[in-house]
Formats: sequence, structure tokens, C-alpha cells
Amino acid sequence: MAKQSLPEQKLIEGLKKLLIAGEKDGVNDVVEEKIEKLIVELQGPEHPFDPVQRIKDGFHYFLRNKYDPSVAEGQQPKFLVFACSDSRVSPSHVLDFQPGEAFMVRNIANMVPPFNQLRYSGVGAAIEYAVAHLHVENILIIGHSRCGGIETLMSLPKDGSTSNDFIDDWVKIGLPAKRKVLEEHPHLDFYEQCKICERESVNFSLINIQTYPYVKAAMDKGKLTLRGGYYDFVNGIFELWEVKDCITQPIPI
Repeated sequence: MAKQSLPEQKLIEGLKKLLIAGEKDGVNDVVEEKIEKLIVELQGPEHPFDPVQRIKDGFHYFLRNKYDPSVAEGQQPKFLVFACSDSRVSPSHVLDFQPGEAFMVRNIANMVPPFNQLRYSGVGAAIEYAVAHLHVENILIIGHSRCGGIETLMSLPKDGSTSNDFIDDWVKIGLPAKRKVLEEHPHLDFYEQCKICERESVNFSLINIQTYPYVKAAMDKGKLTLRGGYYDFVNGIFELWEVKDCITQPIPI
């Protein structure tokens, strides 16, 4: 496809949505034909993808629409957000977080390991900084549909062998979630088990994050709330639940 600027890409997406809506609502053929023709004209002839131009277009769009120079004065985010590295689930887009609103940690399968000063120091440092120094008031851990990290976790061989340098060891953080799913749902097929594990992994991460002393201290003082979330991008649904005396039932929002 031809290289399009970010505004052109958004226009094409909007026209496609309009076309789909028109087909449902019975828009006449002449209007549909004009929309289709406009989409083709915007897409243009075949052209190789230009990553540098895409970066330029993205930054210029950001400057025009979202840049806020006041962030130079410091940050006071209300949220610490854990999300997967998956390119389809950026919280800045899914939940429309603006610059300065959320301190974010993204990793494979949005996992939080238990407190351990000898391992996973990157995660520990982020939690410590967000809670003990930035004093965030909310922690949100978001799982998502069709998570490759969870599929890897559920596929780990029983003999403990590994096929990756880092991934297998990392997703083993979620082994308690895997065991729970296999014990409670042994007769489901693999992909149904993965769907359940995508949520259970969030719950075990919510348990793990409470092992960090600054998290527990802030919760005991009533200054910090823990929530789990699940983004189903197949059906366009986001579920939210909370840690109180126990983990509450998910509520679609």
C-alpha cells in the first residue's frame, strides 16, 4: 500500500467504518460506491512501508493533538498500570491515558512476580518508584485476549525443558494460575483453558504485588487500591474488578 500520513490512515479507518455502517443501514449504492472510490484514492498505489516517515508522522500528530508542555513541571500519575507488551493492547489507546496520567510497566503476559530483591529488579524498581515515590493511588493489572505469553505458559512441558532463552523462565511466574486452571477445568480444550488463564494470571499478579512492602503499607493506610482488568479485543469488551477483602467479580464497562 502507499505510505499514508497518520491523519490519512485515520480517515481511511473512519470511511471503512462508515461503509460498514452504511451496509447495515441500507445506504444507497451510489453513496457506497463514492466511499469505496475515496478509500482507494487515499490508499494510493503499491509502495513500501517507510518506518522513518511513520515515526515522523506519529510524532507530528502527537504534537498537534496531545502534546502538553506542562508535563515538564513533573509527574503526579494516579495510576500504576501493568499491561502486556502485545502491540494491540497499549493502555494509552485502550483506556485513553494522557501524558502524566499513568506510570506504566509492560512485559510479556502482564505479569507481576512476587517480591524478590535478587530477581526481576526491573519490575521491583518500577513498583517501588510508583508507590513509594510517586504515591500513585491506583494499581491496575490488565490481561487480554489471545495472549501469546499465556499460550506459552500453558504449553510449558512437564519435564521443565525450555525452548527460549528468556520467555519460558519469565512466564513461569504464572505457574500457580496454570495449575489452578488445569485443576478446575481439566476437560476444556487448550484454547478455552488459555482464556481462563488470561484472567487467573491477573489475579495471581494481584496477589503477588501485595508482597511488596510499600504496596502493603499503602493499602493498609487506605491510600492504594488494586484492580484487575481484562481487555477482549476480539469482542471490544473491557472487564474490571477490584481487590477488597477478596477479589470482586468482573464487571463489564
